[in-house]
Amino acid sequence: MKAVAYSIKTCEKEILIRVNRKKHDITLISNRLTLDTIAYAEGKEAVLVFSSDDLSAPVLRKLSDIGVKYICTRSTGTDHIDLLEAARLGLMVANIPAYSPASIAEHSLALMLALVRNLIPSHAQMMQYDFTLDDLVGTTIRDKTIGIVGFGETGKALARILTGFGATVLVSDPRNVAEEAEKLNAKQADYQTLLKQSDIISFHVPLSESTLHMVDKKSIAEMKKNVILINVSRGAIFNSMDVYKALQDGCIGKIGMDVYEFEHNVFFFDHSSKPIEDKLLKAFIQNSRVLLTPHQAFLTKEALLAIATKTIDHLDHWASPEKGSDNFSLAVSHPSTTEL
Repeated sequence: MKAVAYSIKTCEKEILIRVNRKKHDITLISNRLTLDTIAYAEGKEAVLVFSSDDLSAPVLRKLSDIGVKYICTRSTGTDHIDLLEAARLGLMVANIPAYSPASIAEHSLALMLALVRNLIPSHAQMMQYDFTLDDLVGTTIRDKTIGIVGFGETGKALARILTGFGATVLVSDPRNVAEEAEKLNAKQADYQTLLKQSDIISFHVPLSESTLHMVDKKSIAEMKKNVILINVSRGAIFNSMDVYKALQDGCIGKIGMDVYEFEHNVFFFDHSSKPIEDKLLKAFIQNSRVLLTPHQAFLTKEALLAIATKTIDHLDHWASPEKGSDNFSLAVSHPSTTEL
């Protein structure tokens, strides 16, 4: 099958080539998929995209017009794809579900530990040869109540880790996951209860109409004062203005974010020679109580291998659907509500 892979990073190129084993004719490019770069998909049956690519209705129509039939996003989330338009056009869309829950769960934990143990100000002091301790008093995760919003594979992976630390773990999910939670020494609670009781809250949900801005002025008002928030899912889960104001007002204690609501056209690119213009993003970056990473929670060797393997599985299936594939993940053709 002929395909073009957009938004390819250097770190994934070799892995994808190795896993493909020359089975498919894949053109690898670093360009994002936009209306201006659709020409690279000429003569291709499939496009392999990333969460930063534009798969809005106009782009999908152009892809369909030039003969593209298949779209595989190298991500779990599909919020960057107009799935309804894809279905109308007869385009088959696939994602990579649960490629490495441990990678994302461990990044969430890394953000938590860095924040509760004041590693950011500690490092800043060390760079100035200031070895005093008075401003670096932290706290433990042990005996804290930690809320996990979204009890999919990454939520479960995080619960396993946190119970091992001796934390009390509450999970919130629209499904009845009480039995699954109990097996991991966690407890299911409704969202409002979780907000009120948790010292730290970590979000692991896909972006949808129901999760858009689920952290806003109203929900923050229900949280404990000085709560720590962790977001490794999608930036728009947070109403960024409300969250930053609450941080400034002292309602929120600290924030760990691997994503940002307005990261499009900013994350995944080097802006060191051209300062960013987003004043709110600058404010988050410059705040000592915020630890912001550039959407790298997924970025482990294990995850990249799993993503490449499942991407090629999709191409194998589409090229020879009669053969099937033990590792094939059913393509999505409608807006996903699956937990991350």
